[in-house]
Amino acid sequence: MASPIVDCTPYREQLLALVAELPDVPRADLYGFLQQAKELSERLPEQLADALDTFDADGSEDGYLLLRGLPVDEDELPSTPTSTPAPVDRRLLVMEAMLALTGRRLGLHTGYRELRSGTVYHDVYPSPGAHHLSSETSETLLEFHTEMAYHVLQPNYVMLACSRADHERRAETLVGSIRKALPLLDEETRERLFDRKLPCCVDVAFRGGVEDPGAIAEVKPLYGNAQDPYLGYDRELLAPEEPADKEAVAVLSKALDDVTVGVKLTPGDVLIIDNFRTTHARTPFVPRWDGKDRWLHRVYIRTDRNGQLSGGERAGDVVTFSPRR
Repeated sequence: MASPIVDCTPYREQLLALVAELPDVPRADLYGFLQQAKELSERLPEQLADALDTFDADGSEDGYLLLRGLPVDEDELPSTPTSTPAPVDRRLLVMEAMLALTGRRLGLHTGYRELRSGTVYHDVYPSPGAHHLSSETSETLLEFHTEMAYHVLQPNYVMLACSRADHERRAETLVGSIRKALPLLDEETRERLFDRKLPCCVDVAFRGGVEDPGAIAEVKPLYGNAQDPYLGYDRELLAPEEPADKEAVAVLSKALDDVTVGVKLTPGDVLIIDNFRTTHARTPFVPRWDGKDRWLHRVYIRTDRNGQLSGGERAGDVVTFSPRR
């Protein structure tokens, strides 16, 4: 089985040369920035490009691809943000550039209008008093979820780039792959969950200002090819009602726990998560609020699979919420 980790250390100088060709203020013209990144992505180092193309075409047993040893801002890195969205005039960070170059090899960067003010690039950092379903929480477990499994335009990939790790290097991104979990499911559970729509709540950003609108979406835990299915799973939001459905989801949950692996992101890492075949989480860590707390950058990538694109879309587009039904 191929390793999910690609050592990018040998490509740092080549990658920095590509970064130098990108616009220096990406948010001033994000469409232009991402189009330039697409053109430059054709010149990525051959082995890195091959790894991205293979992952895009076939996925992997692990459900993720980790690019390690990429160039990163060091002395010039600003303090970890304390608010969102980022200023329009903020200069390009190297890890943001890595998300542009590698992400455009995969598909289209997409913003979600209701999330983070509709921005495409998200700063992910700890925030005091953050909602327990928010990526800004830190001292509690961010539970397992397939990102926006309840959204008709669910992203194909979640990409996380690390500019700064947590002080004690404790935080882990946990990934559970359905390709690993499927053999642990009995036939009855597979049949019960396959193509079965279950009630699902949605994250706070998509509730339209209603504190608790209930399960306004329907999600299939397993769907697609029965022998190699896609996964739609959220430990906090999936809300089965029938006893047999609750039992089947519990069996699926246990299987995903049993195959979960942890990735500790360090500066220079880009983690690409196959959002149609995995669920992911993040373990707790302790922030110090000293300007040097954990700082990730996140983008969502859509491709032409599973009805995500209808034609004419561009990298940098912002889409509106439509719940799965």
